[in-house]
Amino acid sequence: MTKPPEDFLSVLNARSQDIFKKIVERYLDTGMPVGSRDLSRMLQVGLSPASVRNVMADLEDLGLIAAPHTSAGRAPTQEGLRFFVDAMLEVGAVDERERSQIASHIEGRQGQVEDFLTEASQLLSGLSQGAGVVIAAKADMVLRHIEFVRLDASRAMAVLVGQDGQVENRIMDLPPGLAASTLTQASNYLAHHVVGRTIAEARKVLAEQRAEQRAELDELTQKLVDAGIATLSQPSASSQPTVIVRGRANLINDAMASDDLARMRQLFDELESKDGLLDLLGDAEKAQGVRIFIGSENKLFSLSGSSVILSPYKDANDKVVGVLGVIGPTRLNYARIVPVVDYTANVISAMMARKR
Repeated sequence: MTKPPEDFLSVLNARSQDIFKKIVERYLDTGMPVGSRDLSRMLQVGLSPASVRNVMADLEDLGLIAAPHTSAGRAPTQEGLRFFVDAMLEVGAVDERERSQIASHIEGRQGQVEDFLTEASQLLSGLSQGAGVVIAAKADMVLRHIEFVRLDASRAMAVLVGQDGQVENRIMDLPPGLAASTLTQASNYLAHHVVGRTIAEARKVLAEQRAEQRAELDELTQKLVDAGIATLSQPSASSQPTVIVRGRANLINDAMASDDLARMRQLFDELESKDGLLDLLGDAEKAQGVRIFIGSENKLFSLSGSSVILSPYKDANDKVVGVLGVIGPTRLNYARIVPVVDYTANVISAMMARKR
């Protein structure tokens, strides 16, 4: 289990923290482990390679650094990167040029919501040299029209039409002996109470009015209204989140070992199949800003060993409706990419508010 940052800070003196920070910064910059001789040259306070090796041995005992393969140098472990990100990462503001690029590209995009989400994913990929990802929850349909269309003696189709033009058809069973006029009456009753509301709001309103329904409707019509309410509770095929990934090629190259290549491809397959995405969206609703997952810390990305920087974005009602961010190697430039992801999420939230 990863220790909290304060546990490591309590046992590392200033010299140990400085050496550890140098190891991480060099690794993030080059992807290469660092040896004691190079470290001794990098430190402002003169220390011999032997003294540096003693400190590195202590850091290794704590699990913060390790020797990759047979290298004489040391690189941060996943736990070490977590400690660095939580306790030592210095995040600045977004570069003015990047700020302008993000705002102009996204705000200048015309069309549907998915169009500027796609633009955001493409931008994040280009700015990070990783893969840009957007996971968007499907908005609950706001109903413009509902009616029942009889298919045969025992079945009808509930036709739901959203204010955005989206249409959903759901099959329902009919009570025996149902007259055409009863089907019309039930359609009119439901339409009166659900138009202009989301499906979730419609279900709630109809459930709250059951006592009034019994007084107002005859028994067969009541049964049909109940069946209509049940159809509103059915999961929609369009309720699965939308996934937009751009820049896959940045993470897959010919030089990769076959195992690494297979793991990365499986990650993209899992993203497309939407496995685990609802959990990720649920986590985002609780988040207060940017979240960083390193290596195996998130089950969706654990197999690929990637780092993922994600930030939630909101709709006009200040409700979290998706996440966006960057997938990359564990040696991402966290200090630069964190504010970029955060700023992009803010721009998207502002766009969502204007789409109201």
